[in-house]
Amino acid sequence: MKTTTPTHLQHEFDCIVVGAGIEGSSTAYTLAKNNKNVLLLEQFCLPHTRGSSHGQSRVTRFAYFEDHYLKMMSENFRCWDVLEKEVGKELYVKCGMLQIEHRSGKQFGRIRDLMRQKKLDFYDISSTEACRKWPCLKFNTDFNMFVDENAGVLRADRCLRAFQEMFVKFGGILKDNEQVISILPGKHVSVVTSTNKYTAKSIVITPGAWAAKILRPLGVDIPLKVVRINVCYWRVKSRNKLNDMPTFADTSNGCIYGLPSLEYPGMMKICFHGSDVEIDPDYRDVDNGDTPQKDVELLTKYVKEHFEGVESKPCIIETCMYTNTATDDPILDVHPQYPNIVIGCGFSGHGFKLAPVIGQILSQLALQQEPEFDISHNKLSCFLRNKSRL
Repeated sequence: MKTTTPTHLQHEFDCIVVGAGIEGSSTAYTLAKNNKNVLLLEQFCLPHTRGSSHGQSRVTRFAYFEDHYLKMMSENFRCWDVLEKEVGKELYVKCGMLQIEHRSGKQFGRIRDLMRQKKLDFYDISSTEACRKWPCLKFNTDFNMFVDENAGVLRADRCLRAFQEMFVKFGGILKDNEQVISILPGKHVSVVTSTNKYTAKSIVITPGAWAAKILRPLGVDIPLKVVRINVCYWRVKSRNKLNDMPTFADTSNGCIYGLPSLEYPGMMKICFHGSDVEIDPDYRDVDNGDTPQKDVELLTKYVKEHFEGVESKPCIIETCMYTNTATDDPILDVHPQYPNIVIGCGFSGHGFKLAPVIGQILSQLALQQEPEFDISHNKLSCFLRNKSRL
């Protein structure tokens, strides 16, 4: 992806978006599509693997524990379809998702009831039927299951590039390798980078794991926790046993999820949704060797117990980052003193599938419009509460 530079060096914009990950790129795309003069800034050279939006695959689904996120999903699927047509490339693979939970769990019934209330496409399946249909599985009758028929896999790298490509096509300016040094509030916001200074009527701050570092000088001290996630790939011993296996999510013990690997042929991507390894994003890959990989141990045990035909030891482990809030809800709000400073951060590992709607919401806030979706759970004031989504 090449960055764009105008024929004359431009310094004034309707809006500046800081951070060209999936949320920032979606926001910039939405603003440019609405005829706004937009600058999208990225601190690293594009493309890169230093944030949370890289890789070739992400699970997307309708099945959500919270009604307000489930309501966003129809629009997200519609927007992915529009973007897919704009760029002429496949962005979404529909393969369904198998929702799994031990009968002692508490999320399964709530998710299933919401799917039924919203008249979304799903069907119940017994563990015996599931293991017959997908011979790689090993689950006894203590587990409840249903299939979210419209779920599937987002081709993550393609989605990110598609937003950026269309942003540029709609007239936006994308500049990478420009780290934001400071943001100066005012009627027009000034942004000082490592190489330039820009001004805009409004700014949207979507810096991923660097949110706390950028927001603290602006007087916003949010208790964000940045953790390193192990992304594990498991070699398939017998492809026939996978037999068109859909994505899956097992919420029996936290959340373990998996999907067919688009990154590496002949492998499955099976990961634990979470981590206890808190890190500084500038040193994400530094490991002092004394941090136990509890999630990998848990996954190894899980794969041995529940998957036939898949090697029980991961053959590739990559890293990603989650930026978590105390509630696992993202923060979508304006600065308490400066309404032309918009904040989008803390996506807690479930922001990619929501990106099109997040882009709409942050764009509307930047234009001082009322968002079309309920974001009462995403206000800055909510994050002093000690509650958890999971």
